Amino acid sequence: MKRTLIKNARIVNEGTIMEGDLLIEDAFILEIGRDISVKKPNTQVIDAQGKYLIPGAIDDQVHFREPGLTHKATIESESRAAIAGGITSFIEMPNTIPQTTTLKHLDEKFEIAAKSSYANYSFMFGGTNENLEAIKNLKPNQAAAIKLFLGSSTGNMLVDNPNILEQIFSNAKLLIAVHCEDEATIRKNTEKYVHQYGEDIPIECHPLIRSEEACFLSTSMAIELAKKTDARLHVFHLSTAKEAKLFSNKIPLEKKKITAEACIHHLWFSDEDYAEKGSLIKWNPAVKKPTDREGLWEALLDNRIDVIATDHAPHTRDEKKQKYLKCPSGGPLVQHALPAMFEMQLRGKLTVEKLVEKMCHNPAKLFQIEKRGFLKPGYYADLVLVDTTSPWTVNKDNILYQCGWSPFEGSNFKSRITHTFVNGKLIYKNFEFKEIKNAMPLSFNRI
Repeated sequence: MKRTLIKNARIVNEGTIMEGDLLIEDAFILEIGRDISVKKPNTQVIDAQGKYLIPGAIDDQVHFREPGLTHKATIESESRAAIAGGITSFIEMPNTIPQTTTLKHLDEKFEIAAKSSYANYSFMFGGTNENLEAIKNLKPNQAAAIKLFLGSSTGNMLVDNPNILEQIFSNAKLLIAVHCEDEATIRKNTEKYVHQYGEDIPIECHPLIRSEEACFLSTSMAIELAKKTDARLHVFHLSTAKEAKLFSNKIPLEKKKITAEACIHHLWFSDEDYAEKGSLIKWNPAVKKPTDREGLWEALLDNRIDVIATDHAPHTRDEKKQKYLKCPSGGPLVQHALPAMFEMQLRGKLTVEKLVEKMCHNPAKLFQIEKRGFLKPGYYADLVLVDTTSPWTVNKDNILYQCGWSPFEGSNFKSRITHTFVNGKLIYKNFEFKEIKNAMPLSFNRI
């Protein structure tokens, strides 16, 4: 048995911070307490020196681009970046090539991850206008969830047949996660700006094309359909204050049938940043007004929004330099998500306890992930040490994404991830990796 004892940490779990120690045995947390002594030989001791010790973050929405788009990224490259960012588990989206819309292609992704991933992994099964029977036959533990694109995005997986959509909501045995933007509104707005600018649409028009109205109409429709069919619905990447008002904080997460998420970029950037960042912050849904950003923060803090995720979606620099209509939406975020949110914590936007709730506990609860997302004896030792007094600057030399860029390039963070453990093993320490791949597929507590 291999043991590691982490001493003198500020242990963050379930709304409390305790100064103490944590003992790892093999892949699991064995004990948490004060003044745990080394009782057995060959126990590695790490003095945390007052750093925060948190559960590894669980990112419920990433695009790691494999298979089929590996010129942008791979499961290996992006999971490695995630580990450097304190994300120890991820759920990957189905808009790859081929799309993850059959059991065969789902199994192929698991096979790739088993060989190459640094972080624990699962995948969503994509819904289309044509694969209703496959969705009906999907067993509760075969995938993390069903993913539906209700607005067009990278991968051309738009589900726009109302009859099929209602049947998916009525028959899915898994949680349904949705990208909500109204396609008719987007097309109308696009035509308007093409008529005005031709091919030279300014990036500042992106939130006017992928507008508040487009988001609100689609999110409202999805919520009403979920209520009608009693489906379990999770709405990805809210981008407007108006949408946030559609969600409830009246019941605990475990009893919610309809949940929501905010992403790092919508909590950090606003349309005022397009002038500097340009297409590097072109996402779908679009980054919108500062008032929308503040509305999302309010909803996050009062628990109408349940999860913080990344929607990590890398593209090459050359792809992002194209004119508006050809420039793909999305950007890489997994390496910098936790440091960015700890920066917000230091600015007083949220507490460490709330950060851990939204990035660690709640994804585990929402997807019913087994033995992860918390610091408890018997749980997998997916752990992160964070030093909030160790400034660093994001630059091209320390960016680990295969695409080689970050929307945070040039940003100064006061906090850094110093140690990341995956299933009990120290994989990452202070910008250096141990080339160990002991990741596991996520398992779920589902009937």
